[in-house]
Amino acid sequence: MHSTSVLILVGVLGLALGALLAFLATRNRQNAVDRTQELELRLKEANTKLEDFQQQVNEHFDQTSQLVNNLTHSYREVHEYLANSAMRLSSQDIGRQMLEAGSGQLSENDDNLSVLPPRDWAPKEPGTTGTLSEEFGLDKEPASIGDTEQVVNR
Repeated sequence: MHSTSVLILVGVLGLALGALLAFLATRNRQNAVDRTQELELRLKEANTKLEDFQQQVNEHFDQTSQLVNNLTHSYREVHEYLANSAMRLSSQDIGRQMLEAGSGQLSENDDNLSVLPPRDWAPKEPGTTGTLSEEFGLDKEPASIGDTEQVVNR
């Protein structure tokens, strides 16, 4: 009898321990599912915020483009008004020059104007190198060892 009661007791304890482990395993699994759902919700919110921000950026640049076009149009109208007023109130040549300036032409001699690059690299005197030359400021002959010692000792 003693061994049967021990066997029943071990069986009941094993069953209780198995039930406890099953309960803990399903509870942890439920926590993982809840955490996954929370992360998915946060991801959807972040994506929604990102799409809203991108929409606002697009609207901003669209509005900026419209405002710049309006500004350009207004500038053109002011320039034409001034050119027409100059033609009425002063000589025809001045009015014509203002109209041409508004179209991007500063004068009739634009073709003769040429822009040269900066000439920093050009020699200042015949036979010398310019300031941007690789050899500028370098001595052709290395200093002697005695000259270096005198400079160090000073």
